[in-house]
This record gives sequence, structure tokens and C-alpha cells, in this order.
Amino acid sequence: MVNHFGDNIFSDPAEGLARPPPLRPESFAKYSLKISLLIESATASAVRGPRSAVRGNRMPTDGSAREGPAQVTSTQIRGAAARLHVSTHIRRALWAGDLLPGQRLVVQDLADQLGVTRSSVREALFDLAADDLVETVPNRGASIRVVSVDEAIQITECRSALERLCARKAAEHATEAQRAELTEIGERLRAAVAEEDFHTYSALNRELHDLVIEFSGQAVVKRQLERLNVQMVRFQFRLALRSGRPQESLPQLLAIIDAVTAGDSAAADAAAEAQLASVIDQLRMTETLPPH
Repeated sequence: MVNHFGDNIFSDPAEGLARPPPLRPESFAKYSLKISLLIESATASAVRGPRSAVRGNRMPTDGSAREGPAQVTSTQIRGAAARLHVSTHIRRALWAGDLLPGQRLVVQDLADQLGVTRSSVREALFDLAADDLVETVPNRGASIRVVSVDEAIQITECRSALERLCARKAAEHATEAQRAELTEIGERLRAAVAEEDFHTYSALNRELHDLVIEFSGQAVVKRQLERLNVQMVRFQFRLALRSGRPQESLPQLLAIIDAVTAGDSAAADAAAEAQLASVIDQLRMTETLPPH
């Protein structure tokens, strides 16, 4: 008998298959810290070596009964910390383009690679499926979900409404230091286009959007956009590299920067809307984007 991930559920009876409760976004920092502390503790133990279990007894100094240093085992990260460790790893791999749409996720391979149990991997995959990043098929396992062009357009339309709000709020609330940072991004965008360094341009494009969202102070919107944007990484990257696209989108991005740095919320709203409308137009010109 196998579960949704293709595992033999009798091979590891200690690991349950009950669907885990959703991991709340506000738990991210707490469990990221827990992961760091667990790894630090395990490393410190390895350096110190074993201690006598009997208080007051010292370990032999002649090496006759001394054991080797404690090893950091694959099960030292457990529970919610391990679950977050796996989901964070997969999200970062998606952002970096290391995982592709349709790519299969093997539970045992992930467990071995990340030093966690298979149960923790399965729980993380349930979380990612809830965020529409992973697709699970009974008896076949899990894979990175493929986003169609039609769905990509709908996601971008949602992004537009949220990013327009962020642009307005950033124009109203950004500090002088934050406005200067946006101005610097604009100069780097110009340089990237002039040098035809379109990989750098793509990264700066994403950084600009991230900064506007951050400077807006809209924490709830930020979480929703993170969930939407990670599904669009492959589209965004390929559109940025499309012939003529950087030269077309540069004035749109600079208009957002100019409006935010000038404190003009209405102009920032309009500039954000125009830039994402252009993205939608580009997506509509794309009949299909192969997963690889």
C-alpha cells in the first residue's frame, strides 16, 4: 500500500501520514531560528565530544575508553523546523531556477539531501501544494506544478492590483534613504540595458519590485505577492530575455522609480499598472512556454 507520494507506508511505521496543519507565515522566523540553533548545538556537541553520563566522573584521559566525536545525524532536524527547512529549500530552488515546472520531487532524495525524515518532506510538500507550487498525484508522487499561460495572465492581473497599492504606499511612506536606493537601482537598470547584460537586468527588475513592496510597509500584501510571484519565476525570466523586451520595459520601470521618489502616489499607481499591463500583453503573445 502506497501513499500520494509513492512511498510504501509500511516501510517506516514511525512516520505517520496524517495531513499536517498548515504552517503559519508568522512562524517562519521562529522556526528558521530553531533550525540554526539545532545545527549550532549539534556542531558544538561534535567539537566537545561525549561526556560521562555519571556526574563527577571524568572521561578517561588515556584514550582507552574514549569514543569518537559525536556525529551530526540526519534526524537532528525534526518537526516543524524540518518541515520549514524543506519548504524553504524548495522555494529558493524555484526562485533560482534550479527546479523546473513538471520536475518530479522524490521524497527519499530530498530527505537524504536535507538531513530530515521522509515525514518532514511529505509535510512540506503538503504545505507547498496548498500554495499551488507543488502538485501531488496519488501513487505517483509530487512534482513542481506547471503554470499555463492563461493562469500566468490571471496571476499577473492579481499582482497588478496588489503592486499598484504597494507603489502608492511606497510613494507616501518611503524614507529619503529608501528613495535614494530606488534611484540607484534605476541607474543600474540603465547600465545593464546599455551593456546588454540582460541577466543582470532581469535580477534588478525583480529587486526593484521587491523593494517597492518592502518600502510600502504592506506586510499582508507582501506575503500574498510572494506566493504569486514564485509561480511566475520562469515566465518572468524568459520574458526579460525576449528580444527587445528590456529596452521596452526600462522606461516603465524608471517611471515607477520616478513617481515613488517624487512622492506622487497617483503617478506611482499609474506607472505600476502600465508596467504590469505590458507584462500581460507579452504573455498573451506567448502561445506556450515549454517547461524546460
